Amino acid sequence: MGTLWQIWDAEERRNPVMTKLSQNTLSDIASIPVPAYDRAAVRPGIVHVGVGGFNRAHQCSYIHDLLSKEGGSDWGIIGCGILPSDARMRDIMERQNCLYTLVTRDADGDDAVVIGSMLSYLHGPSDPEAVIEVLASPDTRIVSLTITEGGYNIDDATGEFKFDNPDVQHDLTNKERPRSAFGYLTAGLRRRKDLGIQPFTILSCDNLQSNGNVARRTLLAFAGRQDPSLAEWISANVTFPNSMVDRITPQTTDEHRALLSDEFGIEDEWPVVCEPFRQWVIEDKFVDGRPPLELAGAQFVPDVHPYEMMKIRLLNASHSAMGYLGYLAGYRYINEVIDDPLFRRYIQGMMDEEVTPLLQPVPGIDLVEYKSTLIQRFSNPRIRDQVLRICLDGSSKMPKFILPSITEQIARGGDYSRLALCVASWIRFLSGRDEQGNEIPIQDPIAEKLHTAAVSGQADPRPVLSIRQVFGDLADNEVFVKVIEEQLQMLYSDGAVKILKEVAQ
Repeated sequence: MGTLWQIWDAEERRNPVMTKLSQNTLSDIASIPVPAYDRAAVRPGIVHVGVGGFNRAHQCSYIHDLLSKEGGSDWGIIGCGILPSDARMRDIMERQNCLYTLVTRDADGDDAVVIGSMLSYLHGPSDPEAVIEVLASPDTRIVSLTITEGGYNIDDATGEFKFDNPDVQHDLTNKERPRSAFGYLTAGLRRRKDLGIQPFTILSCDNLQSNGNVARRTLLAFAGRQDPSLAEWISANVTFPNSMVDRITPQTTDEHRALLSDEFGIEDEWPVVCEPFRQWVIEDKFVDGRPPLELAGAQFVPDVHPYEMMKIRLLNASHSAMGYLGYLAGYRYINEVIDDPLFRRYIQGMMDEEVTPLLQPVPGIDLVEYKSTLIQRFSNPRIRDQVLRICLDGSSKMPKFILPSITEQIARGGDYSRLALCVASWIRFLSGRDEQGNEIPIQDPIAEKLHTAAVSGQADPRPVLSIRQVFGDLADNEVFVKVIEEQLQMLYSDGAVKILKEVAQ
C-alpha cells in the first residue's frame, strides 16, 4: 500500500485541475516543474530562425536548463518564423507568452516540464523590419538555425547555391523586405556593419555534415551576389561553428495534447513530445561570447566532424532505411519497425558491416554502445515516431545520409547491399502507391519530379537515378545501377518482406 502522498499524487494525475498555460497561470501549475528563474530578468542573447518541434525539444531545452543555473541570464531566446505558415506558431506563442510544455516519454512513463527560455516570437512575413531590427541589436550575439536540410538551398549534385529559387531572386533586390533566411541574415548583418556593431555568430543546428561550413558557404554566396563588400565583411568577421544535434522528436498531434491534458492537467495548444536522450556537440568558435552550455550537458570540442559523421551515417541513415522499407512493409511507427526481428537484423547489419568500417574514432564514444543505444531509442514504445515523418524530404536526406557511405564502399570494394536497399525502397515509395494499391503521401521539395520519374520507370530505377541533383555521378556506375535495379524489381514482384528476409540474412 502506498503512502498518503503517493495516493494523493496518483489521484491528482487521474483527475488533475485543468490549467490553460500562460505566464499568469504558472503559479497554478503543481503537477510538473515550471521555470524557477525570473523570465522578466532574462536578457535575449539568441535569435533562433525556424522554431519547430526539434528546436523546442533541443536548443530551447538546453537554454532552459542553463537559465536555472548561474551564468545563463544573458542567453534568452527570441524565436523567429520566416514562412507565412509560421503565423500559427506566432499566434499560439503570443497566447501562451512563449511558454510550452515539453513531455519526455520512455517505457517507464511520462515526465513533463514547462519551458520558459523563449521570451518572444517574431513573424517575418508580417513584420520583416521587426526581425531585421532584432538581428541588428547589440544584444543579439548568436543567431541559430533549424531551417531543415533543404533550407540551405544547395544543389546536392554540384554543391552550388541555387540562385533560381524565387525567394532568393526576390531577396536579391528587396534588401529590406526579405523572405529567405539568407535575406534576413544579410539584412541584419548589413545594418550591424553600417552601425559599427560587432557581428553575431551563426550557429546551424540542422542535420547536415559540416553544417556551419554549409551555412557559411550559402550565406557568402548570397551576400556576394547582393552586396560584395558586405560578403567580404562577413567572411572576415562572422563565425559559423559546426554542431551536431540529436533528439528524436515526433510531430505534435492532438493525441499529445490530450495526453498532456489528461495526465498533467495542462491545456497547451502546441506542446512538444520527445525522447529522454539528447546530445549537442558544438565547435567552440564564437565571435561575441557564448552561453556556458556545458553546464547544461552540451559538449564543446575543437572538431565536430567525427561526432556528426557518427550521427548522420548511423542514426539518420538507419532512420531512412527503416522509413521507406518499413512503410512499404505496412508499418506506421518506427518502434513497430525496429521491433520486427528482420528489420532489427537488417539495421544492425547495415550499421555494423556497411557504415562502421567507414567511421573514424569518435573521442569519448564507444561505437558498440552507441549503436546499442540507437536500437533502444528506436524501439521506445511511447514516442510513436511516425514512419511518414522519417520519409519527408528524401531528396535532401538521401545525398547526405545514405549515398556518401555507398560511394565510399564502392571505392573500397565493400558491401553496400543494405544501404542500396534503402535507395531501392525510396524509389519504390516514390511511385505513390503501396503494395495494396493505397496512395502514399510524398512530401519533398521536388516531389512531382521524383514521382514522375518513379512512375515512368517502375522497376527500372534509371529515371530516378538520373536526377543529378540527388545522385550526382552515381548513376554512371553500372554496377551500382544494376544492384538497385535487381532490388527494385524484387520490391515490385515479391514485396518488401521477402527482399528484407533475403538482405537481412
